[in-house]
Amino acid sequence: MTTSGASTSTTDDAANIFADATAYADEPRLHAAMAHLRANDPVPRVDHGPYRPFFAITKHADIMDIERDNNLWLSEPRPVLTTAAADDVARAQLESGAGLRTLIHMDDPHHRKVRAIGTDWFRPKALRDLQSRVDELAKRYVDRMRDIGPECDFVEEVAVGFPLYVILSLLGLPEEDFPRMHQLTQELFGADDVEYRRGATLEERMATLLDFFAYFNTLTASRRAHPTDDLASAIANGLVDGEPLSDVDTASYYVIVASAGHDTTKDAISGGLRALIENPGELDRLRREPDLIGTAVEEMIRWTTPVKEFMRTAAEDTSVRGVPIAKGESVYLAYTSANRDEEVFDEPHTFDVGRFPNKHLSFGYGVHFCLGAALARMEMKSFFAELIPRLDSIELAGTPQLAATVFVGGLKHLPIRYALR
Repeated sequence: MTTSGASTSTTDDAANIFADATAYADEPRLHAAMAHLRANDPVPRVDHGPYRPFFAITKHADIMDIERDNNLWLSEPRPVLTTAAADDVARAQLESGAGLRTLIHMDDPHHRKVRAIGTDWFRPKALRDLQSRVDELAKRYVDRMRDIGPECDFVEEVAVGFPLYVILSLLGLPEEDFPRMHQLTQELFGADDVEYRRGATLEERMATLLDFFAYFNTLTASRRAHPTDDLASAIANGLVDGEPLSDVDTASYYVIVASAGHDTTKDAISGGLRALIENPGELDRLRREPDLIGTAVEEMIRWTTPVKEFMRTAAEDTSVRGVPIAKGESVYLAYTSANRDEEVFDEPHTFDVGRFPNKHLSFGYGVHFCLGAALARMEMKSFFAELIPRLDSIELAGTPQLAATVFVGGLKHLPIRYALR
């Protein structure tokens, strides 16, 4: 059993955690602050440089209401929390025909049309066809864990490779490019972490995106000249209103699939294993009741919440819980807070592999619900169904380390000691 632990002195102190990348690497402080806000000020205004002001939405019900009303609450022009300087650069790049514009940046009707290009690859039939490959890879990585034991850094040596291999195989990328994709993903999502980021300046960080685009522009040209039966070809040759995707939209589609398609699953797998280690009673329960693997995976996803937030901007004057929000002002959807909301989850700070129902918001909600959610669930079920029966013992072999982030993140190191058949 785990509790929120720490105390928070004032509402202002609590609200400022949303603009503090180090807060997500300090879970007791993070959860104490969020619990304080849910109870005392669930829609605080945060004005903390270098970010432009925003309202943090900490309650589960309010986030669902906002996600449902995608005509009032828009992804453009501020889909995620970035600094004011980064906001300005991104806007200028898009106006010049460059920059990043993924599905999370788009609003309907364009969002719906672009999303449809990849939808068939994540439908139940396609995933059933993929199941045996995912099971094979799960066994390969559990075997690897056994072979490199009795100690390893589970994140770096196991959890990264398994979902990376799945999603990049689905895209159809050559295996020799996988390490490069992993490095670029770390740099993209780890821009707030000194271990992961490419550099300290905005220009150095933007170079990561340019490297992604250079790689995928070459891929697009190849798949348009010589189509193959993979997701990369579907994206390269996809049409919206009878026209190919723009270069920006095509490269951005690859970026979101190649990066978010594995990094978030890595965070959920590694954080889920840590939760089992720190809650040995739940691990024993899962050994005794393997049919709980489905609910256990949902609890791991709730517990870790790899995507911390998305932003939405009001299309007209409105309010949330009586707090006025003017047209053009932005809200921060605090998924981590929603997933510990006392009004939705019994004992929200307890890790429970049998939790049901589990109405977590880790995949978002509404039109922007995660395209790859079913694949992530399948990968996690496959991995833990392979691991748990073969695990004789497991414990921490050092201190877990979380990445500093304001967007996507989780464990970057999980040293473990184990006995595995």
